[in-house]
Amino acid sequence: MASWLKHLPHNPIPLLLDCGSEPVAYFARRDLLGEDPGPVERLWESRAAMKILRAQMPNGAWKYPSPATTARSSEDYDQIETYRNLGFLVEKFGGTRKHPAVPKAAEFLFSRQTPAGDFRGIYGRQYTPNYSAGIMELLIKAGYGRDPRIRRGLRWLLAIRQADGGWAIPFRTATNAKLDAAFMNSKTLEPDRAKPFSHLITGCVLRAFAAAGNYRDDEDIRKAGKLLASRFFQSDSYVDRRTPEYWTGFRFPFWFTDLLTALDTLSRLGFSANDPQIRKGLNWFVERQRNDGGWKLKLLSGSDKALPYWLDLAVCRVFQRFFDDGR
Repeated sequence: MASWLKHLPHNPIPLLLDCGSEPVAYFARRDLLGEDPGPVERLWESRAAMKILRAQMPNGAWKYPSPATTARSSEDYDQIETYRNLGFLVEKFGGTRKHPAVPKAAEFLFSRQTPAGDFRGIYGRQYTPNYSAGIMELLIKAGYGRDPRIRRGLRWLLAIRQADGGWAIPFRTATNAKLDAAFMNSKTLEPDRAKPFSHLITGCVLRAFAAAGNYRDDEDIRKAGKLLASRFFQSDSYVDRRTPEYWTGFRFPFWFTDLLTALDTLSRLGFSANDPQIRKGLNWFVERQRNDGGWKLKLLSGSDKALPYWLDLAVCRVFQRFFDDGR
């Protein structure tokens, strides 16, 4: 038995292999058992993947279903819909730049990148370190990690930090203005760096650095990781998803910061399971494992019937990284 399984009350692997989702079973065999499940390209031809691919527009984007054009332009809504669908392709079907749809989506997203390095438009003219990092995370996983545009974006993220070493949405630190059309189209607000970090935003940003793979020993990233862990089960400093219950509501692919996304990030960055805060987070999942090996979790969104199994798989990956790497 793999050493990480000894830290769980029940073996979750049989459930994942027999859950009825070919992609979940594929990644369970590859990531948890170390088997060769065959070429990932076969997942690209599945009915669910093809449904997503058919909806891609010639410019590489996906159309947002019902944009409120009074708030943002249709192109900016399309940016968030493209981010969403690229997440499905990368996280659920192993999509990479080898698939023609991925470079098309990447170039559309890069067209929204500013010379400074951030991706602009989802909050109008305001900075979006969370979405900028989320987009870069997916592009890195798709094979763009060495692209100079990604390196420029990561440098921008490091440059936009708060004085305490974490991240926040800059306009949240500068004003309490409502996120409406007038505000989003007003002058770009610089951050008040003296204000505290947001664990919501810090968790989102760190996912990009975790995906990049070469920041484990970076002093700034480790400091930010410690800040994130210090906030488990606490309220955020800002109004967005502020209350503690947001730590224990989950979705996949990852979007906002929750306990699972935070542990996933910290495991990728080489943090230790012996850290008291990390152990507290891991114990929360241990206590909520069902007898069949899966987890009893609050699902926030998604029509995918396999969503509970994707989350089960994500929990397993976290335990495997923390315990099979001897940490």
